[in-house]
Amino acid sequence: MRHIAILTLLLAVTACIPPGRADYAPPPPPPQLLTDPVVLGMAPAQAPTSTWQAAPVKPNAQQVESGTYIVQPGDTLRGIANKTGAGSQIIASANGLVDPYVIHSGQRLKITGGRYHSVNSGETGIAIARAYGAPWRELVALNALEEPYILRVGQKLLLPASAPIDPASLSIDQRAAAFNLDIDDIVTGSQPALADGATAREPSDWRKAITPNATIATPAGFSGRFQWPVDGTVLSSFGSKGGGKVNDGLNIGVARGTPIRASADGVVAYSGDEIGVFGGLILINHGSGWVTAYGHADKLNVTRGQKVKAGDIIGLAGESGYVQQPQLHFEIRKDRKPVDPNIHLPKRG
Repeated sequence: MRHIAILTLLLAVTACIPPGRADYAPPPPPPQLLTDPVVLGMAPAQAPTSTWQAAPVKPNAQQVESGTYIVQPGDTLRGIANKTGAGSQIIASANGLVDPYVIHSGQRLKITGGRYHSVNSGETGIAIARAYGAPWRELVALNALEEPYILRVGQKLLLPASAPIDPASLSIDQRAAAFNLDIDDIVTGSQPALADGATAREPSDWRKAITPNATIATPAGFSGRFQWPVDGTVLSSFGSKGGGKVNDGLNIGVARGTPIRASADGVVAYSGDEIGVFGGLILINHGSGWVTAYGHADKLNVTRGQKVKAGDIIGLAGESGYVQQPQLHFEIRKDRKPVDPNIHLPKRG
């Protein structure tokens, strides 16, 4: 009976292959994530969601008029922000104030007008941007946000002037068109907001899912020394490829299933497949503005919030995403900008 069952299965599979296609090969399976039910052993409804889906954003933007505020005795920058409705960082930037933001009674401060969203608990920058149909990178620039890009509850974010006045009227298509998730969005906008005085959670030493509403502490510092994540042939180098195309890293040809190793110590900032072009993607935050990216993986062995050491196997290479042969897309970023990995990797013989 066992042999008959196997023969029946083989005939069924053969029947699925289109006629006249001797070179037919089934498409590769999607990346297997540690948050997939098959890995965690849980029902799909119980599987953790992305951080930007964990806390729905209710648009609450208020219009603030441009003007001048005269500092009163006992005023603080945060207090002035609460009085005016403007963001404290925006006020500081507009008036040339730097940390520790010293102000004095009688000082005249310029107040930048516009619409400001008040951040609620657990909201992420990506989710806020998506709620208003605005690119997150524009909010980062407008609000002069800096590493570690962790928002605070009650923080006021200035919205781009191009953001729809009534985001509730946006169609699903319009909202999707305004939301184009990329590596920089994840690096700068995927952490849930923290309450004042609260601290980010320490990374995990174990390969286990971290709740999406947890804010993860980033490494304090990094020396800037990297190692090759795989040993293979460089298919595409860093830089301009002509015709307006630019490679932000290296594409390294390797056999499917080749182990991908962390290029340096750090904390996993992302592990998923939500950026279609890269397929299975892992981002590791190394601290001091350094981030590495690993794309086109067929299997992801790490999850957000996990500590990794240089040389740890973080996934298996494949051809997920927009590629037609097994390879690894590898990037090194410093202060959000891609840099040539060849400058920072050891020379190969």
